[in-house]
Amino acid sequence: QLQLVESGGGLVQAGGSLRLSCAASGSTLDAYAVGWFRQAPGKEREGVSCISKGGGRTNYVAPVKGRFTISRDNAKNTVYLQMNSLKPEDTAIYYCAARITSGQGLCVTGRSWYDAWGQGTQVTVSS
Repeated sequence: QLQLVESGGGLVQAGGSLRLSCAASGSTLDAYAVGWFRQAPGKEREGVSCISKGGGRTNYVAPVKGRFTISRDNAKNTVYLQMNSLKPEDTAIYYCAARITSGQGLCVTGRSWYDAWGQGTQVTVSS
């Protein structure tokens, strides 16, 4: 059974950068599309970005487009989220999620599509 563990969160000043990692165990990640999500206090969990299992397709939601980059290293069974130009409104718990898929170019940012989730890592951006 696939297990996901996020890391790399922390406290950073506005304009700074962080790189989040989503490390998988229990199965090889190369069969899965992976998404990143975030949940701010009092708000619903929302999609941030996703990457297809082959890495050839990525999607970003408008608020992070141009600032965040998702990537994967299937040899390391890890997906990354590079976050640059961070803003206070990016403050949230960040989660990665995965779903096994047969489609090479398929990924979505809707949370209901995913069936394996990590526990999250806190990202706090100070102004």
